[in-house]
Order: sequence, then structure tokens, then C-alpha cells
Amino acid sequence: MSDPYESTEHHLDSLLRRALNSFELPDSTVDRLGTALAHSSALHSSHHSAVLHRETHRHTYLLTDGSALSLWELVYSEGRDVSAPPRHEVYDEEGDARVAASRLAGSFDDSPLFGDEGAPEAPGELEMLTILMSAPPSVLPRTYSPDNSADHARRVLRRAENADRPGEPTARLLRAAFAHHITQIFGRQCDVDGRSAGFTLYEHAFLLLDGSETSLWEVEHTATPDGRHMCEVYEDEQTARAAMESRARIC
Repeated sequence: MSDPYESTEHHLDSLLRRALNSFELPDSTVDRLGTALAHSSALHSSHHSAVLHRETHRHTYLLTDGSALSLWELVYSEGRDVSAPPRHEVYDEEGDARVAASRLAGSFDDSPLFGDEGAPEAPGELEMLTILMSAPPSVLPRTYSPDNSADHARRVLRRAENADRPGEPTARLLRAAFAHHITQIFGRQCDVDGRSAGFTLYEHAFLLLDGSETSLWEVEHTATPDGRHMCEVYEDEQTARAAMESRARIC
């Protein structure tokens, strides 16, 4: 919840001042924020372990034209010195904030990691593949958010590194997206062949101008030869899960 005694102008100024990367925000976003009339803040996600404390906050601003604009603030501290001041980063896209959060040590997933004290032992490769390919749990009904959805789709496609990512027909279709909803379908840090690798699967569902729906399936993983974080995007869930299985086998 927002501090009822803090003005929107002061809240926004404090946020931009403490963020290390506020200069990266587009000028158009900063200009629109200059017309903010009211604001609301909420904790979106968090991860706390012995070596990392991370939280993501969503700050939503009501503008003079009646529209709303959200900023995503990443707050984190790494290492065992809990007295060190946290660092702050700010993004105008949830996907960009999520990618930044996933790159922090040990924060690939908000759920307990294999190998943590009290957590289950790391599964073997066959067990891990079974987990990856298992049916996802039922999810709550979608609540679409009309928030620069066509641009969100463009960013998702732009960060995809797989050669078989969706092409121009899909990109052209998604230019008609006016609302979207992001769901984490799967997330796990596993030990594969003696090396830790993280897998996360997201569905980016889009509502189009003609009332139809379509989705992009994003796989984020560190099953790369050097442990580097990688994003892959697919047009359907089955192909995305097959890609995770393939990555696990060659990890």
C-alpha cells in the first residue's frame, strides 16, 4: 500500500533518485510520469536466502489523461553482509524487471531451491525430465492488463535467442495486442550432470483487437555451456517444454 502522507510527486522523485538505472527509462515514459496525479505501490514478488534478498515492487501511477502507467522496482542485496544498503533498479516493463531479477545469484525462482537446507535432494536427470514435462497445475483465470501490450510482445520476441523463435507473421499479429497477462507455468533450479541449471516457463497471453487470444511461451534457463542466462520463445507450450527437455539432456 502507498503511504497516504506521501505526495505522488515526492514518491516518484524518490524512486527515480534511488534507482541506479533510472537514466535508462525512455524519455516518453518520464514525460508521461510528469503528469501523475496519484499512485499505489504493492509487493509483486520476493526471494530471500542466505546469500540474496530480493523484492520486486509495482508502482502504478494515475495520469491526467485517465490512463495508468506502472514502474517495476527491483530491490536487492547480495552476500552475507545483511547490513549493506540494498540496491535499487527500475523498469517500465515487467518482463525486463523479471529478467534482471533472474540474473541475480540464486534468484532464478522464488520457490525453495534443490540443495537448500530442508529442501528435497536434487533429483536425477530422469526425474528432472519428468518434472519438466509434467502437466502444469491449474491456474487462476486470466485478468488482462491493457498496458503497452504490443510493445511488450515486441520485447519478448526481441530477447529470444533460439533460431526457431516465432517469425514475422507472429510479430505482425501481435501488433494488434491491446492487453496481456503473464503466468509463470513452471520454475525450478535443478542439478543436472553435476551442474546447477535453472528452468522457468512463462506464458505471455495476449488479447487482440478482434477479441481473439494468442500466447507466446518463454523459456528462461541457464543450461548453457558457461551457465549464461538465456531466453527462448515458442508459439506453443508443447514445443517450449520439448525445448526444456532437450536443454536438460545436453546440459
